[in-house]
Amino acid sequence: MLLSANPLEGLEQQIVFGIASGSIYASLALALVLIYRAMEAINFAQGEMATFSTFIAWMLMTTFQWSFWITFPLVVVLSFVGGVALERVVIRPVERAPILTMILVTLGLFSIFNGLSGLIWGYTIRTFPSPFPVSPISLGGVAIGFQDLGLIGVSLLLLFLIYLFFSRTKLGLMMRASALYPQSSRLLGVRVGWMLALGWGLSAAVGAVSGMMVAPVLSLDPNLMQSVLLFAFTAAVLGGIENPFGAVIGGIVVGVLLALVGTYVPHAEDLRLVFGFIVIVLVLLFRPAGLVGRAHVTRV
Repeated sequence: MLLSANPLEGLEQQIVFGIASGSIYASLALALVLIYRAMEAINFAQGEMATFSTFIAWMLMTTFQWSFWITFPLVVVLSFVGGVALERVVIRPVERAPILTMILVTLGLFSIFNGLSGLIWGYTIRTFPSPFPVSPISLGGVAIGFQDLGLIGVSLLLLFLIYLFFSRTKLGLMMRASALYPQSSRLLGVRVGWMLALGWGLSAAVGAVSGMMVAPVLSLDPNLMQSVLLFAFTAAVLGGIENPFGAVIGGIVVGVLLALVGTYVPHAEDLRLVFGFIVIVLVLLFRPAGLVGRAHVTRV
């Protein structure tokens, strides 16, 4: 790959692309953070659950000819219900087991959802309808697609709604208390188990939104979210694995870094996954709490 004689040429365009792709990572990172806040574990099946929900949306739009704006809220609700049911049936029996058990369970769910998507819908790459116009607009010589604006807007809206839910609603405060102080919450009459189930449902709903936003960009197949999951995990770790705002900040930073590295570093496009792992290792070494996370202090 040849580098431009002017290193700043196209820089603004790459930053815009990076912010748009970072919004994809941020939306799935939000789902990862919600699960981690609830049970201090990473759901490695998050991407495959989102892909399964996206296939349901694709089926409703192509087979039943439903519009995107009717399908979208229905699939979000179905994903929420499915996430709650999954926690009640699969996660609840092992919720107090060692963390390694939880990792193995979510890895098993990863394989199950990936296999189900392939079994039901096949492994053919499919086109997912975009809810936004295709034609871009130009601002100051920088082309910005409506799809990019939609991705950015949806990620910010999700962050705002999650903030309102956890800080302004009784149910959100109960979920926060259940995650931080489960024993005290039980003594106060909070049904901690159901709060965890609602956390899984909320995470599944957010993941479904992410899948339906990314599918028009990457095309739909059973492996749709696998690379996205890695970068979403990178974003969550970079921003602070317990902080929804940090997940969005981390997603934007990762997206912009990937865009710039892929453009200005020779042959770096083939090293995107490696770059994601490098970022994770560096953050864990030098700032484990993330950019906006708070370090935990334990008195002994």
